[in-house]
Amino acid sequence: MARISNFILCFSICVSFLVISTNAAPDNKTFTYVCDPARFAELKLKLSDFAFCDAKLPYPVRAKDLVDRMTLAEKVQQLGDLAYGVPRLGLPLYEWWSEALHGVSYIGRRTNTPPGTHFDSEVPGATSFPTVILTTASFNESLWKKIGQTVSTEARAMHNLGNAGLTFWSPNINVVRDPRWGRVMETPGEDPFVVGRYSVNYVRGLQDVEGQENTADLSTRPLKVSACCKHYAAYDLDNWKGVDRFHFDSKVTEQDMIETFNLPFEMCVREGDASSVMCSYNRVNGIPTCADSKLLNQTIRGDWNLHGYIVSDCDSIQTIVESHKFLNDTKEEAVARVLKAGLDLDCGDYYTNFTVGAVQQGKVRETDIDRSLRFLYVVLMRLGYFDGSPQYKSLGKNDICNPQHIELAAEAAAQGIVLLKNDNGTLPFHNATIKTLAVVGPHANATKAMIGNYEGIPCRYISPMTGLSTYGNVNYAVGCADIACKNDSMLSQATDAAKNADATIIVTGLDLSIEAEALDRNDLYLPGFQTQLINQVADAAKGPVILVLMCAGGVDISFAKNNPKIKSILWAGYPGEEGGRAIADIVFGKYNPGGKLPLTWYEGNYVDKIPFTSMPLRPVDKLPGRTYKFFDGPVVYPFGYGLSYTQFKYNLGFSNKSIDVKLDKFQVCRDLNYTNGATKPQCPAVQTADLKCNDNYFTFEIEVQNVGKVDGSEVVMVYSKLPGIAGTPIKQLIGFQRVYVAAGQSAKVNFTLNVCDSLRNIDFAANSILAAGAHTILLGDGAVSFPLQVNLIY
Repeated sequence: MARISNFILCFSICVSFLVISTNAAPDNKTFTYVCDPARFAELKLKLSDFAFCDAKLPYPVRAKDLVDRMTLAEKVQQLGDLAYGVPRLGLPLYEWWSEALHGVSYIGRRTNTPPGTHFDSEVPGATSFPTVILTTASFNESLWKKIGQTVSTEARAMHNLGNAGLTFWSPNINVVRDPRWGRVMETPGEDPFVVGRYSVNYVRGLQDVEGQENTADLSTRPLKVSACCKHYAAYDLDNWKGVDRFHFDSKVTEQDMIETFNLPFEMCVREGDASSVMCSYNRVNGIPTCADSKLLNQTIRGDWNLHGYIVSDCDSIQTIVESHKFLNDTKEEAVARVLKAGLDLDCGDYYTNFTVGAVQQGKVRETDIDRSLRFLYVVLMRLGYFDGSPQYKSLGKNDICNPQHIELAAEAAAQGIVLLKNDNGTLPFHNATIKTLAVVGPHANATKAMIGNYEGIPCRYISPMTGLSTYGNVNYAVGCADIACKNDSMLSQATDAAKNADATIIVTGLDLSIEAEALDRNDLYLPGFQTQLINQVADAAKGPVILVLMCAGGVDISFAKNNPKIKSILWAGYPGEEGGRAIADIVFGKYNPGGKLPLTWYEGNYVDKIPFTSMPLRPVDKLPGRTYKFFDGPVVYPFGYGLSYTQFKYNLGFSNKSIDVKLDKFQVCRDLNYTNGATKPQCPAVQTADLKCNDNYFTFEIEVQNVGKVDGSEVVMVYSKLPGIAGTPIKQLIGFQRVYVAAGQSAKVNFTLNVCDSLRNIDFAANSILAAGAHTILLGDGAVSFPLQVNLIY
């Protein structure tokens, strides 16, 4: 999210709004809630005169009363992320923009004074968890939710202390279509189902009030904090070879839109009950997303039944006018267009400055403004902003950066780290034999680099060097001046350190100077002289060499994978404030790695075969496919890959061998295009929309045996493969569970999956269909599988 203009005030609005009134701006250190009787008394306002403060009335009635009391000029002042409040109504200034991607962030504070989220002497920091891509690698849904709960607890505590708002524009749930994308670290990876499951769990962790997770009326369900799923839709290019997000038109088929780009957002809204969705900068098939009524009103609010508000990415309306030049709209026309399309809140100042003019020119109705404001205020009421939240009143400094939260940050990093190589069981090291360590490389003493972007101020940093020093004597050499590693002048320091150490750990990778928002990559290699650093250190080292990579997007490290002198490789993502501790604990065996890659790591020449701007997922026009679902070429490491210090064996227990789906006479069979040799059933397929999907499930049980000598966790990944239908995925993930199994023991893992959700195919016309025939269920790398016959029966 980025500001692309300075804040401009509209002279046509009443001058009284040009200065934030002291009555409107709350003292955040003493502010309690809007309708606090003591506050209204201090403002010399009679609380009983305002129905919007009557807690006995339904939220929609109260929100309507509040909005109806405002003048047009007052209304438009509430439509930007910095809502100026209405002093005469006791409504304070409020900053909607806060971030909590992997911990409470300082990003989003619009003013230099409260109420934006900020850190100070009273709240000097908040727990900084690993970036999302590494947390996702744990494939642990309970962990994802627990992190959300912890972040929201710290956010609530900061709100009580006057250091945070209640509306957090997180998580980022865009699917990683191309490995060059600079924002990979913010996302849950390349699989839309995994991205969706992450969003559901993290949003539930942020939002759910214990005991009130599912109320009769979800539109009034209490919220701990408000989450926002972003950036909708088909947004996954920032700045690549002169093409940027402010001008890019994503040419997307309806098939890819339903199957890949929209699925995580649908899950986030329907299953996660997110209270906000953010539209993106780009166009989709010619129309800016924030101006597309089909995407906003019809899909988010209509089909998915959003209980909340829709917000723009920052200055997106200005982007529509100045970058896209969409329909040559004037500022007033653009404001009218997006408001009528369903955009409720502008992160920016276009609504604030130009909505009055749009009304006066007859381009939009005041009732459209009222509708959006009501959505906004109902969310704030659900958050307790108007009435208080007694259950969170006690939260304070002791609930921020406490030992339990710091431990969870370390646990999250350890669960996500992926073991990519471990020749001859080199890892874990043992203190008895490894006493001196050469710790080298530009990330060897990383601190801020570990927390990535959309960061806050962490409680503390444990760098790799610091973490490893608890296990042995460390000789540190940076090897490169920085990540760019533009010359080899410092390489000899690293090789000298490696010559005399019992073991050498090289910590290299990428950082925000290489992959970031507004900065996509051009290649998939380590920058500068990093490869030479690794090879030279490996050649010089006396003892075993371990390579630790800090990066989000995949890197072609075939040279290291194939180098017998490099015994082990760990991918650590950007592991958060406790990252060095987690790395050290894994290297020395205190923790057995169990993470799996949430991305395909392509070979470097992949990017020469397909332009970043090509949107199709399936192979087309001699271009390769994308993600594990549609790319069948060679890779460095595949999606779902990850080793352990132990070995696991799967045994298939009970399972459905077939399932009969009953049809009625009104359901129409659909024909399919089969591959050569596939058998065509009498009724090939039906649309899932025509089925009673809640009646059709299949179940199976897997026994996971730990046949090694080390306790560990295994991620059981379940894929489905469709029965010989052309144009379908190679395979698609339909379920996963992380299970802990002690050495020599076994654990049973049960799956109950919905037939429509797990076995469906999105055809070329974007229909969701269930195909008859022999589906295949694959476990992990496919060594264990079983057939599942689907019969469509009249």
